[in-house]
Amino acid sequence: MKIVALFPASTGSSQLLTKEASLGLRDFLNGTEDELVLITDDKEIDQHIEDMDVVISSPFLPAYITKERVEKAKNLKLAITAGIGSDHVDIEAAAEKGITVAEVTGSNNESVAEQNVMETLLLLRNYEEGHKQAEEGEWDLPRVGSGANELLNKKVGIFGFGRIGQLTAERLKAFNVELQYNDPFRKKDAEERIGVEYVTFDELIKSSDVVIIQSPLTADTENKFDQEIISQMKENAVLVNCARGAIVDKNAIVHAVNDGRIRYGGDVWYPQPAPVDHPWRSLKQTGLTVHYSGMTVEAQERIQKGVIEMLTNLMENTPIRDEYIIVDKNKVSHQSYQTNKNK
Repeated sequence: MKIVALFPASTGSSQLLTKEASLGLRDFLNGTEDELVLITDDKEIDQHIEDMDVVISSPFLPAYITKERVEKAKNLKLAITAGIGSDHVDIEAAAEKGITVAEVTGSNNESVAEQNVMETLLLLRNYEEGHKQAEEGEWDLPRVGSGANELLNKKVGIFGFGRIGQLTAERLKAFNVELQYNDPFRKKDAEERIGVEYVTFDELIKSSDVVIIQSPLTADTENKFDQEIISQMKENAVLVNCARGAIVDKNAIVHAVNDGRIRYGGDVWYPQPAPVDHPWRSLKQTGLTVHYSGMTVEAQERIQKGVIEMLTNLMENTPIRDEYIIVDKNKVSHQSYQTNKNK
């Protein structure tokens, strides 16, 4: 069995999701007849596409398994996302071809939920301006304070209310905020447990002081936050996106932020890795980072365990646990990835 894994090369920092550490796959496969090929660039996939049995990559540095590549992948049985978020795989094409798509569900829920809270606070409190002044030797307190707001009593809307969305709401509750959410699937049990209100998407956008995107990227959510939607947000609203960069319109974000209408932060870009000349890199006021919200040390350990578990399932011809499965038996089985077409 040929396993191709795309991980970033280490720059001196040690972590499990690197080519050097490779999630411990070298040791795991030692003594087997399986071949492990480690690559660091999506372009290298084409060198192995015709004879690889398994492909592994993370959402942070994805291997784009497009429809064209699926058609060339004669032996591909399993596409594993080392983390959460399998939108780099054309799941419809994978379903048609009988390729199983799986991810390590739950591996970085805590990490991303914490990042959502951090980004919300950074943007509301005008942290970036204060930090810039500290670095550049300034001391213009009015310029910082005039853009700093408390989280207390703010209305926070969460778009996408799966496990990460719910964890985010639970952590924000301590700040005495008014919580509301929108999701294609209403979560009445969570409404009662957390104390959050279900609202329509339009209501969420128009009434929230903070909007947190925590939806998967699907055909229904791609470019969901376009110029028209963003223009309906409250003046000076905060938009946090630690979900997927392509859920928002790249240029609409540029105009809205640079015009001072909204503040935007998060860690996801499109494409990934983002090119040096990506327009978001020069935004006037933002809380953007590289895509690392789900790459905490603890999350990587859970990712490693999940990936090795799935490879063991494949080798022993045993079922992969249901919560990991995105595509199986020629259908999209995970609710979060079902679109209006395949619900």
